Amino acid sequence: MKTTDYQTASEIVIFGALGDLSRRKLLPALYQLEVCELIHKDSRIVGAARQEHTLDEFKDIVLDSLNNFVKEELDQSVVERFIQRLVYQQLDFKDQSSFSHLYKALVNGNDTRVYYFSTPPAIYGDICHGLNSANLITNNDRVVMEKPIGHSLESSKVINDQVSEFFKEEQTYRIDHYLGKETVLNLMVLRFANSLFTNNWDRNSIDHVQITVAESVGIEGRWGFYDEAGQMRDMVQNHLLQILSLLAMEPPADLSATSVRDEKLKVVKALRPINRDNIKDKTVRGQYADGYLNGVSVPGYLNEEGANQTSKTETFVAIKAEIDNWRWKGVPFYLRTGKRMPVKHSEIVVHFKQQPHNIFKDSYSDLPANKLTIRLQPDEGVELQMMNKIPGIASQMNIQENKLDLSFSKTYNDERVVDAYERLMLEVLNGNQSLFVSRDEVEAAWLWADCIIEAWQGTNELPKPYAAGSWGPVSSISLIARDDRQWVE
Repeated sequence: MKTTDYQTASEIVIFGALGDLSRRKLLPALYQLEVCELIHKDSRIVGAARQEHTLDEFKDIVLDSLNNFVKEELDQSVVERFIQRLVYQQLDFKDQSSFSHLYKALVNGNDTRVYYFSTPPAIYGDICHGLNSANLITNNDRVVMEKPIGHSLESSKVINDQVSEFFKEEQTYRIDHYLGKETVLNLMVLRFANSLFTNNWDRNSIDHVQITVAESVGIEGRWGFYDEAGQMRDMVQNHLLQILSLLAMEPPADLSATSVRDEKLKVVKALRPINRDNIKDKTVRGQYADGYLNGVSVPGYLNEEGANQTSKTETFVAIKAEIDNWRWKGVPFYLRTGKRMPVKHSEIVVHFKQQPHNIFKDSYSDLPANKLTIRLQPDEGVELQMMNKIPGIASQMNIQENKLDLSFSKTYNDERVVDAYERLMLEVLNGNQSLFVSRDEVEAAWLWADCIIEAWQGTNELPKPYAAGSWGPVSSISLIARDDRQWVE
């Protein structure tokens, strides 16, 4: 049975089809699904945007996007097949009357429609009202919502309420692209398909966990959005908490969306609150200053073009998170993310406890603990650090640290590493919500994050400066050093 046998023919409607996300990620992802013949043969791709274009002009824009953002050489026969799926509709998203034109484009099409909101969340409600006014919403339809869903618990509720007025929860797909990454998906397999980890994944065996998502870029012209969001809202509240919940959740009953999401939600709800009483002990917030990256001088956050010279927005966050449940009592999860770090680098490092007794003192005076490293980017893979005997005839038992390295690109050298959006778009078309975030998860995450943000605001302290090209403020080192630990760099 082909994968497309699970699909119904769909109208894939991308609102904001000419925007950066659509051109860089969505259209190339759909092209790759076309390469693999994973889109139903009768599905169409409908671009909706404010600009006025003919269909031929839209096709040229799509082809240009594929040439620029698909890494592999394009297969012209696939391109031709893909281009034939395209439809374009000029649309004013805030004008309900203009949705009658979209109705004409869709009325004789497929019964199932996938609406992808590649627009600012502030107009999700306008789009929903427009679709409803044109009778373009049925129980067969699905809606895909891009993050950030709000900037606080209250605002997220407003946006979710606007969408849920017209789409049920089982029709709603909230994207966090980290959930589509191969190595993030592999967390489930590592944990629940290998007894080595399944039976040693708790407070009895694990000392602590580090999650690092480092970005070498600055704000890249997103000053207006980023200065209101900051690294806490932009990265911690969604990406890092999603990784944390997959790492820490209990085994789900099965791989259904309900089972997986329920267990993830329990983790977020079990996070110990961080408030004014413990904010200084549990968090560090920083802001990059002038510095050097790869030997090149780069400006600090306040010196970026268009900067607000008095901004208190954080570009770096480090948090000591603790989970109050039986499995993780006493095991800290150290979260760290920032901009203008030395490299683009995302990984999870699980530090196991040291051996209680060392019988190899003559060779190795202090046995290091085992470490499991899960690399999310740039070189996706899994690495296990362990001790091993040095080969030789010497009577003394000489040992050293070695690494068992499963690099995806080297191990599966005939396989292209799938982009997160390809996986997520396929799951939307197949109607599988397992890799998407439920409303309850979003709101629980905001509840925890809002408490931290409010505590920061209450202290009225400026973010700690750190030089661009460094690993963050010195105080972030102290955060983990107080527990006699250190960051993996």
